Amino acid sequence: MLKVENIEIIFNTELGQTVAVKDFSFHVKKGEIMAVVGESGSGKSVCALSITALLKEQGAVLTKGKIIFNNQIIDYNDEKKLREIRGGEIAYIFQEPMVSLNPLHTIGRQITERLIYVEGVSKTEALEKAVELLSLCGIKNSKSRLNDYPHNFSGGERQRIMIATALACNPKLLIADEPTTALDVTVQKQILDLLKDLKEKFNMSVLLITHDLRIVKKYADNIVVVRNGNVIEKGSCKEIFSNPFHEYTKLLINTEYGKPVKACSNKEMFKAENINAYYKLPKKVFRKQQYFYAAKNINLSILEGDSLGIVGESGSGKSSLVKAFLHLIDFTGNVYFDNICFSQLKKEHLRKQRRNIQIVFQDPFGSLNPRMTAEMIISEGIKSCGYSKDEIKKQVEEILIKIGLPENSKNKYPHEFSGGQRQRIAIARAVIMKPKIIIFDEPTSSLDKNVQMQILDMLRDLQQEYKITYIFISHDLHVVQSICNNMAVMKDGEIIEYGKSNEIINNPKHEYTRQLIEAAWI
Repeated sequence: MLKVENIEIIFNTELGQTVAVKDFSFHVKKGEIMAVVGESGSGKSVCALSITALLKEQGAVLTKGKIIFNNQIIDYNDEKKLREIRGGEIAYIFQEPMVSLNPLHTIGRQITERLIYVEGVSKTEALEKAVELLSLCGIKNSKSRLNDYPHNFSGGERQRIMIATALACNPKLLIADEPTTALDVTVQKQILDLLKDLKEKFNMSVLLITHDLRIVKKYADNIVVVRNGNVIEKGSCKEIFSNPFHEYTKLLINTEYGKPVKACSNKEMFKAENINAYYKLPKKVFRKQQYFYAAKNINLSILEGDSLGIVGESGSGKSSLVKAFLHLIDFTGNVYFDNICFSQLKKEHLRKQRRNIQIVFQDPFGSLNPRMTAEMIISEGIKSCGYSKDEIKKQVEEILIKIGLPENSKNKYPHEFSGGQRQRIAIARAVIMKPKIIIFDEPTSSLDKNVQMQILDMLRDLQQEYKITYIFISHDLHVVQSICNNMAVMKDGEIIEYGKSNEIINNPKHEYTRQLIEAAWI
C-alpha cells in the first residue's frame, strides 16, 4: 500500500538547511498496522506528514528517494493530485483533536465538508453518512449532536470525531500521529480498540506514530524504530520485542520505572478533612442558586517527604480537588498544610503561605512565558524573597545543574528547548522556592518514555534532597506506582479506593480500579 524508499527530507530555514530525515525506508502492507516508534525529534512525525507533502510550506524538501502509494509515485509538484490524496485516499488523525477541529464550525459541517465540496455528495447524503460514522465511532445520539461544537465534547469524544472525519472518504491508509497520548488509559484503550476494529471493517492500512511501546506491542503488526532521523531497526513486533538487535531498541523495551522515595518523618505535612469542592451553576430567574459538586467528602493525609498519587479519568474531579486545596475554587471542609489550617487564613496570610506550595502543569510550553529566558522564568518567584542579584544568579545556576541543564541554557527562550527540557525548567521554577509541597498535574503524560524516566529520576532526587512532599495527579498508573507510595482512585468526584500504591495495583477492591489497571496493561 505504501513504500517509503531511502528518502531524505531537509528543512530550509533562515539559519540554513537542517536534515530531519535521512535514508528512511519502510513498507506498509494492505490491512496491517505499522508502528513508527521513536522519541521526540527522531523524525517520525516529519516522515508521516511528508508522505502527502504537508510540510512544504514549513520549508520541507524531499531531496532523495521516493514515496510510492498504491503503486504510484507521489509527485510533490503535482498539487492537484496531492489534494485528491489528502483526506481522501490518505487520512490523518492528530494528537490533539481540539487543535485539529475548527472551534467555529459544528462537527457535522467538519465531517461533511470534503464529501460535499470535493466528492460532490449531496448535503443530505453527507449528513446521513456523518451520523453513520459518528455512531460507528461510539458517539451516542449522533444525529442530535451534529450541530454541536468541539468544546461540547470530552477529549475522548473529540478524538472519535477526528476518526469519523478521517473515515468520511473511505481512505486506503490512515495515519494516526500520537492519537492517544493525552487521553486517560481507559479512553486510550477504547480509541485503540476502535481503530483496530475499523481497520478490519474497512480493510485499510494504519500507520501508527507513537512513543508508547505498550501500545505497539498490543496493537501493531510490524514496527519501525527511529532515532535521529534514521531507521535503526524494523521487523515484526513479535521478533523485535523478543529479540531486539539495536542497543537503543533494547533500552526502549527494557527500561524499567524506579521506586518511590520513602517519607522522611512521621510528621503530617498535608491533611484534607471532608472536602466538598463545588462550582456555581448559572442562576435562573426565580430559582435558588444551583451547585455542581466536583469533589465530595474527600479525606486525605500525607507525611513529610512522602507522595500521594491521585488517579482517575477526565472529569473524575482530580484537578478540581487540587484547586480546592489551593483555594482556587469554592469548597467546604478544612485543608491543613504543615499543621496550618488554610481554610481559616486571611487573604494576606494565605498569600504569604503560597510560596510553600508550588504547582507544575502538564503543558510546560503553555505555562512558560515565551518572552522570558529560562533564567528569568526560574528566578521570577524568588525575586520577591529579598535576595540580592548575585544570590539569585547563584541559585539559578545551582538549580540548573540539579535539573540537568547546562549553565549556558539560562539565556535561551522556551521555544529553544525540547519538551522534556521545558518540563525541567517548570520543575526548577517550583523547586527554587524551596516549597514544602509540590503539586504535579499530569507532568509527564506527553513525554517519551526515556524522557519520562529521566524526569521521574530527577524528581526522586530532588524530593530526597529537599524533603519535599508530592501530590501527583496522573492517569498513568505506571508513573504513579514509580513516584508515589500512596494512591487515591477517584470516580465521579469521590475517592473509591485509597491506600498504598502497590497494594491497590496488586489487589484492587473496586471494579473501576480493576478496569484502570487492565487498561494500563500492568
